Amino acid sequence: MTFKSLHITLVVLLLTVICGSFLVSAQSSPHPAGEISHWQMKWQEGPGDSGRKVPVSDTEGWMDVEAKVDMPQMPTGVSSAWTKITLPDYSYTSPSVYIQTIYALHVKVYVEERLIFEGDRSFIKDNYSLLVPLDFRDNGKTMYIWTETLQDRIGIKENVRIGEHSVLIKDYIKNGLIDLILGGAFIFVAVVLFVCAFYLNKEYFGVAASLSIVIASTGILSITYSPFTYSFYSYLGGISVVFFDIALLSLLPALTFLFEKIFGGGKYGMIRKFRKFQTCYSFFCLICLIINALSGDRFVEFYYIVSARIIGIIMILQFILLIGCVIVFSLRRNKDAIIFAVGFGTAALTGVSELIWYYIKGGNYDLFYWKWALVVFILSLIVILGRRLAQNHQQVVRYSRELELFNNELQRSEKMEIISELAASVAHEVRNPLQVTRGFLQLLSEKSSGDERRYLFMALSELDRAASIITDFLTFAKPEFEQVSLLDVNEEFMHIRSILLPLCHLNGGKMILDVEEGLRVKGNSSKFKQALINIIKNSIESLENEGTIHLLAYGRGDKVHIHIKDNGVGMEPGVLSRLGEPYFSSNKTKGTGLGLMVTFRIIEAMEGEIRFMSKKGAGTESITILPRAEGPDDPNS
Repeated sequence: MTFKSLHITLVVLLLTVICGSFLVSAQSSPHPAGEISHWQMKWQEGPGDSGRKVPVSDTEGWMDVEAKVDMPQMPTGVSSAWTKITLPDYSYTSPSVYIQTIYALHVKVYVEERLIFEGDRSFIKDNYSLLVPLDFRDNGKTMYIWTETLQDRIGIKENVRIGEHSVLIKDYIKNGLIDLILGGAFIFVAVVLFVCAFYLNKEYFGVAASLSIVIASTGILSITYSPFTYSFYSYLGGISVVFFDIALLSLLPALTFLFEKIFGGGKYGMIRKFRKFQTCYSFFCLICLIINALSGDRFVEFYYIVSARIIGIIMILQFILLIGCVIVFSLRRNKDAIIFAVGFGTAALTGVSELIWYYIKGGNYDLFYWKWALVVFILSLIVILGRRLAQNHQQVVRYSRELELFNNELQRSEKMEIISELAASVAHEVRNPLQVTRGFLQLLSEKSSGDERRYLFMALSELDRAASIITDFLTFAKPEFEQVSLLDVNEEFMHIRSILLPLCHLNGGKMILDVEEGLRVKGNSSKFKQALINIIKNSIESLENEGTIHLLAYGRGDKVHIHIKDNGVGMEPGVLSRLGEPYFSSNKTKGTGLGLMVTFRIIEAMEGEIRFMSKKGAGTESITILPRAEGPDDPNS
């Protein structure tokens, strides 16, 4: 699996889980249930209250409480309270009372003086969700609920529902189930991402690993914050609270570290310094957690302050700092910063708003929207990581292509060097015997007549052709010029045109010359003509019927550009890519493959470059670029 497909898979998985979670939350009970929206509440101020004595006969001290209104503030020194609910008349076969949220650590539920439920938690998680079965004869009676806590909130938060047990149990199970599904998906994505991080290079390992920690911590927070966990797995409550604290203490520095890896340490190293502070404070909280656990919760109140109250303030500061940095980077048109700003801005604003509301309410508020905001944030982080991996992949592909071109050029250079040495050796050894042979044949031709003389002239012609090939060999082997002079490009082209124009006319073509005045290059005149003649001859041979060869030369900056363009038969891409290779010819019936090879060597010796463009049936164009030389009349000469 490629990292691009992995990136898409992670995003699709998260979106699928989100849609599924919304579908679960959208389901409603098929049968209506009655709701109780008001009740009475009484503080239990006496010491040693354990909820055993039900205040059935007490008529004083009760205060009216409305559902979904701010709960009464606990007086100083109070840790328990009684709640009195009058049950309505009902005709349910299997009646039950469903309380979605009640804040307490120890709960007892009575109908009159009959105890029907008791729950006691030894860990700091005061969010209860209760489903209490009733007797069909309890209609119209009074329910008393005793609650005790060590925190700053106590009592029922929302409406109390009464109805059929089979109906209410569905809502009871569904309460918090979304958090469990979402958290499980987060942990799965984090594990997959962490495993894949080992296959990345070192540059991206830190980003992927820190992102997996952020996602895993979010998943653990979602599971351990859910009331579902404590309602159905209360025996794991203590462990769940510990994992919640560890996940939160891991999330905050990992998030800052991830931001630092993506955008840097910030001005004056503020991000880096804040991340180090968070890491130290997280270790301090972990030490407090261990000490409190080993002491049997003797320091639970102090630990609650450092791990909840102060952490909340640090989170607000972190969000404000990162939001400010994201805004700065976004103004610089950093695309990753803009994506990060959308995701993190959503999470940060939601988190800060909920935390501020939590403190305004004095703790009487359960954070809810933070997990959905984190979903948006994590999706933005996955998108950023996917962009980084895609950019890295493109860079690797580009480097691979450049390396391939370099290797091809190196192989070509080595091949040229070997052929050059071989060509020079063969040319020198063969030229002398050819010259001697030509001399004797020329003497014999002067004394011969008839067919014998004609045959000797044919032999001399072939010897001249062999000498020309040997000259090409020597030019290829040693393209350096013995005599370098200042060449007027216009004059050179006029000479070349006068040489090749008859050949062009014989092939039914015409030649157009368009050369800018005053263009000069440095080189050897005969070699320069040889290079251009080889190209123009190929153009002439490619013409069909009436064709045109356009010779264009102009200056651009410190370079001279020479274009030789024809409308001949053109070449296939495979043939075009092999031009200049030793002994390769596009015209297998006429060429030896030495002409363009020599041309390439001459242009390289003149510190220039040459390239060809061609399309089958449309013609060919060669572009030669040479360094421009200053003439004797130039002011800088």
